[in-house]
Amino acid sequence: MSDIIIKITDREGQVHEVQAPTDMAMNIMELCKAYELAPEGTIGVCGGMAMCASCQCYVLNDVALPEKSDEEDAMLSEAFYVKDTSRLGCQIQITRELDGLELELAPEY
Repeated sequence: MSDIIIKITDREGQVHEVQAPTDMAMNIMELCKAYELAPEGTIGVCGGMAMCASCQCYVLNDVALPEKSDEEDAMLSEAFYVKDTSRLGCQIQITRELDGLELELAPEY
């Protein structure tokens, strides 16, 4: 079995416990789109290029994530509603190490 469980709180505050495949080279933004956790056109606007921050999310628990790239850091420095735990969902690849990750989607702007 190659699926892990990730909990994502949508922008209305509803928690979704979703299965995330680790064998499809998906990222968190694509997972949110696949489960329709945000209205179409409000997440992943740039297509996952770290250029819009529409997939910004807050990490809610202590799961080890890959380091932020310079591009991700630069985009977050220009984004709205940024917190210390902010990450871009498009920059977080789904791997087995993310099992149990809990996220909250940042407000749309």
